[in-house]
Amino acid sequence: MSRADSNSIEVARQILGASAQPHVNLGAMTTYRVGGEASLYVVANTEEDLFKVCDAKNETELPVLVVGKGSNLLIADEGFKGIVVSLGSDFSHSDFDQSSCEVDVGGIVALPALARRCVAAGLSGFEWAVGVPGSVGGAVRMNAGGHGSDMQACVQTVKLFDLHSGDINTVVNEDLDFGYRYSAVSQQQIVLGASLQLADDDNNSGERVLDEIVRWRRDNQPGGQNAGSVFVNPSNETSAELIDRLGLKGFRIGSAQVSPKHANFVQADVGGSANDVDAVMTAVAERVYAETGIALRTEIQRVGFED
Repeated sequence: MSRADSNSIEVARQILGASAQPHVNLGAMTTYRVGGEASLYVVANTEEDLFKVCDAKNETELPVLVVGKGSNLLIADEGFKGIVVSLGSDFSHSDFDQSSCEVDVGGIVALPALARRCVAAGLSGFEWAVGVPGSVGGAVRMNAGGHGSDMQACVQTVKLFDLHSGDINTVVNEDLDFGYRYSAVSQQQIVLGASLQLADDDNNSGERVLDEIVRWRRDNQPGGQNAGSVFVNPSNETSAELIDRLGLKGFRIGSAQVSPKHANFVQADVGGSANDVDAVMTAVAERVYAETGIALRTEIQRVGFED
């Protein structure tokens, strides 16, 4: 790190206060469990804490990375030279209005826990999320989905914090430009929370649906250190089918491999290298393009890699 970078980090620490932690293992905050350190890490428990992050960013011009559950994130072994922020207590609520079937939920709430709470409250429409190991904020950002549904289908409004201006705005579904594994939420915006519109679980099928989804995922997807599906499905064939057809299940570089169980998952070994994971992803995408002419787009947010 250059002297100027070191000075910027120190200025940011002074603005953020005692809650800012230096040299935090960032890889451990992801489901890959590999990767390097964050220069500074802070948990923003309140909106006031977020204003401090905004001040630190604008004063130092350091990059800011938002980390939720880390289930869609790969951090380079070299780490992240900037400020990493996670949401805390003020953004962990889940409030249910059973008369209107609406849910007001904080951005850091885990999707599997929320799915089960919705069913317990007699609401349906969010069961699909029980097997998605992410947070509400991350799910909104990438329009996470599965089993025939996604965030677009249930989001009414989203509360966003702008890291550049410090503005907080509520945005309606239609203005989020949802698409397949995409939304208009930028990397400079933090999802503080969302309002969801669900439905009555009239036939009390929620628990059964949850069990079926959990069983399906256990039977069809690998465990261990991964971040779920790596590539967005192209229009005519799934990414897994393309990769499997090329015989790439089990393909390995160093401490990472294409899962032998599901071709669109890349597994990291315990104590492995994030750069190996990235190398496997790159090699698979290049092979698919060379053989089929199809350019696969990754679902994974890659941080700290040189493209």
